Amino acid sequence: MTQRNEFSQYCCELLNAAGSCVARRMFGGFGISTDGLTLAILADLGAGEKLWLKADDASRSIFEEAGCERFVYQAKEKTMSMNYYSAPDDAMESPQLMAPWARLALEAALKARQSKPATQRAKKPAGTGRKVHSK
Repeated sequence: MTQRNEFSQYCCELLNAAGSCVARRMFGGFGISTDGLTLAILADLGAGEKLWLKADDASRSIFEEAGCERFVYQAKEKTMSMNYYSAPDDAMESPQLMAPWARLALEAALKARQSKPATQRAKKPAGTGRKVHSK
């Protein structure tokens, strides 16, 4: 197992308070999800790979007060950001210390899912789309 995969597995263990997590490759890093909800990502923005936890308007100030860094990147010469914050350093030491942060990330992911229109939330299984046949 590569160090990168080991880190993603470790982060899944840390986030266990939110539910059983799975890490999947995504955009050069990993997305970490539970029950189809992405609650964290692993990405290297230039200072080494970090665990970034999903945030929302309600939790943003909690992350900022803890000294967590916002996920900010450059794209086409523009500064962009996402609603993710770096995990607190001490929380990276154990699942017990990560538990409240994992729950905050899960709450933000749940709120994000609920704010989407129902048509975007419902995923169609492959092959269930309507087919048009020409005669």
